[in-house]
Amino acid sequence: MDEMPRTPPAAGDLSNALNAAREALTDGMVERMASTAANAMELVDAVNDEDTREALQAAIAALTKLHKIGAIDTLVELVMVAHAARTAVSDSMIERLFAFGEHMINNLATEEVATLAHETRAALEDALDQTVGAPAKGGLLNVMRMMGSPSAAQTLNFLLTFGNNLRQRAQILSKSSDT
Repeated sequence: MDEMPRTPPAAGDLSNALNAAREALTDGMVERMASTAANAMELVDAVNDEDTREALQAAIAALTKLHKIGAIDTLVELVMVAHAARTAVSDSMIERLFAFGEHMINNLATEEVATLAHETRAALEDALDQTVGAPAKGGLLNVMRMMGSPSAAQTLNFLLTFGNNLRQRAQILSKSSDT
């Protein structure tokens, strides 16, 4: 069966279709179409702005990279966790969190703690400076010679005493938290 070639619609057919569409449209439909067209033109104008266009291109490129490495799911999960946490947190929880933060700041933001931190940092930097360029002297005899030094014995004694005192305090804290 041979198909008949299609002929373009005649001008009269097109005119009839337009008249039918015009009669079918209500005033509300025309208003919505005009409003939608106006909004679409505003969007096109915004996209034509050079900065907006560059931002959209950068966002699309970043989304493509996130998709390629599978990070979009992770990002969505992170947002969902943040939303769930925000929903779950009550006012009393926030008050307790701020009270804890204030307590920690009051206890740690003292002159003594600042001095301790400063002196500890300075001692670590001095030790680093003194040992970085020094050649390593290995062997058991060298260790025995170092152990014979009064400063080495004093340092080991300090470390042992510090460790013992720390262990005793941890035991006291453990016992007080059990009761």
